[in-house]
Amino acid sequence: MTTETLAKTPLHALHLELGARMVPFAGFDMPVQYPLGVMKEHLHTRDAAGLFDVSHMGQILLRGEHAARALETLVPVDIIDLPVGMQRYAMFTDAQGGILDDLMVANLGDDTLYVVVNAACKDQDLAHLKKHIGEQCQIECLFEERALLALQGPKAVEVLARLAPEVSKMTFMQVARVRLLGSECIVSRSGYTGEDGFEISVAVDQAEALARSLLAEAEVEAIGLGARDSLRLEAGLCLYGHDMSSATTPIEASLLWAISKVRRADGERAGNFPGAERVFEQQQKGVARKRVGLLPQERVPVREGAEIVDADGTVIGQVCSGGFGPTLGAPVAMGYVNASHVAIDSDVWAVVRGKRVAMKVAKTPFVPQRYYRG
Repeated sequence: MTTETLAKTPLHALHLELGARMVPFAGFDMPVQYPLGVMKEHLHTRDAAGLFDVSHMGQILLRGEHAARALETLVPVDIIDLPVGMQRYAMFTDAQGGILDDLMVANLGDDTLYVVVNAACKDQDLAHLKKHIGEQCQIECLFEERALLALQGPKAVEVLARLAPEVSKMTFMQVARVRLLGSECIVSRSGYTGEDGFEISVAVDQAEALARSLLAEAEVEAIGLGARDSLRLEAGLCLYGHDMSSATTPIEASLLWAISKVRRADGERAGNFPGAERVFEQQQKGVARKRVGLLPQERVPVREGAEIVDADGTVIGQVCSGGFGPTLGAPVAMGYVNASHVAIDSDVWAVVRGKRVAMKVAKTPFVPQRYYRG
């Protein structure tokens, strides 16, 4: 795919103006880093506030009195009882319990759900919704109408509160309609860095003005995909297509926490989502492999795709995400390993350029999450 055929977000010209290095990502021409560099961008987000353009992601509205009940048939999550003004992490599953995508679902009130899906999956997700629940609710695609910005870091709240003081009262996973620079936005106190922060849905024609206003604040720097990846990896957060896919179930991906209790085998609304039987069987009997955190014991970055072996050199898994963790000051990784090696502090090895690199299975997140829970 050439640069000419790549899609562009509403902030594309601003990225070029800021000196971004652009790369193809999910069909878009996206900034991977700015002149500050990935390491400094990462640390700045942890220390102050970083602004991310995530307009490539897909935004969808589901409307109607049956929208929540309909969506609940596609995800292993409690949507029916999701309070107005709150959002929840969810996954689309297939008939085998494999993960088709992960997404955020917010209840905006007035029988309206706001859904954000991954960029690479958004067209298939939209088709999936239309096919399975299109007759039960109104599905409104916002792909061309709304941009999405993420303001992340410990200073994010004081920066955004200068434009809308009410955001300081929001807590983690709350969602509200907020006017920013005269434009009605959908704002959630959430993000993909492990830090406090906000995600802001704004009309396409208002996005650049809002981004410039935020970047004008002393605490804020523009942050690219490179630091976005290292931040989410330190926070132990999955990236679809790498740490989970249709070949992995929520149990294998260590995402049991994301299956609402009311939807589990012993819950009031057990099952009634694609692949429920397989997911429940795995929950009860266990799985052959599972996603774990990994801490390389040498200063050698262990990348996605590296084989994981045991002390005898037998292949027991594969790295799904890996790199250097600037906050931790050391390499970090996640991978799938055989059930016999999932215990914390288990010794395993990654094969990097033909050499074995010692690793320990570790708890995630690798750095403390600092979401604001009030």
